[in-house]
Amino acid sequence: MDLQGKKVVFLGDSITEGKGATDIEHRYTNVFARLSGCEIFVDGIGGTRIARQHVPMDERWDQDFNGRVAGLPNEADIVVVFGGTNDFGHGDAPFGTFSDQTVDTFYGALQVLCKNLIEKYPKSVIMFMTPLHRITEYERVNKYGQTKQPLIDYVNAIRYVCEYYSLPVLDLYKVSGMQPSVEIIQQTYMPDGLHPSNAGAEKIARLLYQFLRNL
Repeated sequence: MDLQGKKVVFLGDSITEGKGATDIEHRYTNVFARLSGCEIFVDGIGGTRIARQHVPMDERWDQDFNGRVAGLPNEADIVVVFGGTNDFGHGDAPFGTFSDQTVDTFYGALQVLCKNLIEKYPKSVIMFMTPLHRITEYERVNKYGQTKQPLIDYVNAIRYVCEYYSLPVLDLYKVSGMQPSVEIIQQTYMPDGLHPSNAGAEKIARLLYQFLRNL
């Protein structure tokens, strides 16, 4: 795909917002824009989840992805969705199953999100990026005492639902080269064990650039 001049909408959480980078110009969305020549719109809100929170936690964090689709631009050539790590990290929505069709479980919210985006952007490329590895990815109880699935289950749910809707997936869990359990990788790319540094953001941007060019 020729990316020059394309309009790209990003929907995500704190990584898309730029947490971990030294400034906005070093977040992955802006590095990607410079590489590709695309025009970008960024809706990244730290702490947000794909599924709807059952018990309100934080006015900002509770702005789930589906609730923000209506506020995205009406026109886009490409839509990039990057979320799920906060559903694992601190969301209280059940994991659910593929048959769910409401925003109240992770699986259901993925189903609704895919359909909402396809209806809004029927002629656009809609793609997802899976969560990155994180230090806490095998924890089964979050900091609020709630049991949860391991992160890989959230990654697999994104893969599965996107395959059903025939949406492309850049599997960062599989190919990013960033596993913070390796000390040198954490120091270089994800100092807090989750959010990419400038170097980590550049890796994501370059992977996304090559992924879209190959579509």
